[in-house]
Amino acid sequence: MRSLPVADPGTPDARGPLRYLWWVARSQAAPMLIGAGLAVLWWLGQALVPAALGKAIDAMAARDAGTLLRWSAVVLGLGVVQAVAGVMRHRFAVFAWLSAAYRTVQVTVRQAARLGATLPKRLSTGEVVSVGNSDIAHIGNAMDILLRGTGAAVAIVAVTVILLATSVPLGLVVLVGVPLMAAAVGPLLKPLHRRQHEQRDLQGDLATRAADIVAGLRVLRGVGGEQVFAARYREESQRVRQAGVRVASVESLLEGAQILLPGVLIACVTWLGAHFALDGRITPGQLVAFYGYAVFLIAPLRTLTEAADKLTKGHVAARRVCRILSLEPEIAGGGGRLFTGEGTLRDAESGVEVRPGRLTAIAAAAPQDAIAIADRLGRFAPGDVTVGGAPLAELPLAEARRHILVADNGARLFSGRLRDELDVRGAATDEDVRQALYAACAEDIVAALPEGLDAHVAESGREFSGGQQQRLRLARALLADPEILILVEPTSAVDAHTEARVAERLGKARAGRATLVCTTSPLVLDRADHVLYVEGGVVRAEGTHRALLETEPAYRATVTRELTRGED
Repeated sequence: MRSLPVADPGTPDARGPLRYLWWVARSQAAPMLIGAGLAVLWWLGQALVPAALGKAIDAMAARDAGTLLRWSAVVLGLGVVQAVAGVMRHRFAVFAWLSAAYRTVQVTVRQAARLGATLPKRLSTGEVVSVGNSDIAHIGNAMDILLRGTGAAVAIVAVTVILLATSVPLGLVVLVGVPLMAAAVGPLLKPLHRRQHEQRDLQGDLATRAADIVAGLRVLRGVGGEQVFAARYREESQRVRQAGVRVASVESLLEGAQILLPGVLIACVTWLGAHFALDGRITPGQLVAFYGYAVFLIAPLRTLTEAADKLTKGHVAARRVCRILSLEPEIAGGGGRLFTGEGTLRDAESGVEVRPGRLTAIAAAAPQDAIAIADRLGRFAPGDVTVGGAPLAELPLAEARRHILVADNGARLFSGRLRDELDVRGAATDEDVRQALYAACAEDIVAALPEGLDAHVAESGREFSGGQQQRLRLARALLADPEILILVEPTSAVDAHTEARVAERLGKARAGRATLVCTTSPLVLDRADHVLYVEGGVVRAEGTHRALLETEPAYRATVTRELTRGED
């Protein structure tokens, strides 16, 4: 048995849900085939017991002790086969479930990392989260039921052959009855599929709503909006509940069919078998065997109905996974040119230039213009950007990410040891960490923690205030020490005193490196080597902060209209 998850999940076939499920099955072909073989053996072990019992009863009726002992031994042997095959089948079924689930998680996470900034633009948070919440379970169930379903189908065929060999009419009843039951269940699958799909959409929307509420809880409490959003969540939750009830109504019909239809078949086989026994057309042992087969058929028939249900759910889940896997990143991978660390980073659309060894600042009349420029310069959005005169798009994406860092307030602190969260590359010395914390004015945050840098950070750093989180994120960006650092409003959540200290220390910490700060804070702009005023997405003026204040009224209006901010 191999360990899970596998090192390389492979390349998924995302052209459709059925193709994806088939790819998952092929990726673990050996365990699936062995598991299916064990399932067949397990079911056949059960299917042959009624025949062996019938032979033993006929031997007992004929007072043939030797034959009775032989068939009793056969029954015992079939029991041993069932026990061993059942245990091994279950092991392989669990492996198939876990392998399918892990493989789906791996390819989904890999695709999320590949999409980068494209993912949140195309899919909601809830849509992605729901893959891990429910879809992997349904895909795993689909793989599991394939094993038992295969064995159940073989067992039904084997029982039908035995019945035909013993009594053609009884065999025909089973041969005709099984397809009729499958056809009777078929009309329930389409509405079940549709309602499951609707419920899955609503669950994704609800998960998105929950994520938004948790992320903005501090703000909601500040403006008194908790009750409003709680009411909206309650309303959407009720819609999910109603969709679940609609799904359950169809599933209840399916469950009822699993009892009723096999029961009708059992009644028919038993009634015919009893008449044939009274007429002398079959022996008492064969009558007992027929009744045993009629009862036995309930299990494989229920398994086939269960397979229809779980494969339908797996199909819905696979469609969601394929939707994620079929997305393409807005930014291509680039060529093979290496980053030299030299030259100016320039955005032709806006005219913004980031020169080595200089702290440049962008003051934009519209904040979204600065964000758009930062995205293009960081290669998170397409644009005519060059570095050292060569197109940035020719640089391999991994190379660009390694040398150009965009740090905005959408970044998060992950759970784990604080030092590991700050030193993401694991190469910084204690002195490097100390200097980064000093430049970001975050020493007091670490000093207040009983365990210091060894303290455990909760998810999203929720134990820290907004201003503390912002300073820790700035320290993390400085500690990464990229050749080009682009900061978007790095001091928007701190008080004026702290902001002045950060502005004074930032240039010294980035000496010799290219740094761009997108901000309208006069304290930060006054410390920049060069300031660019952007209006309408284009540089309208440039110079020092003080010179622009004197010569550009629009710039002066942009940077002086800010309200005094305080750290929360």
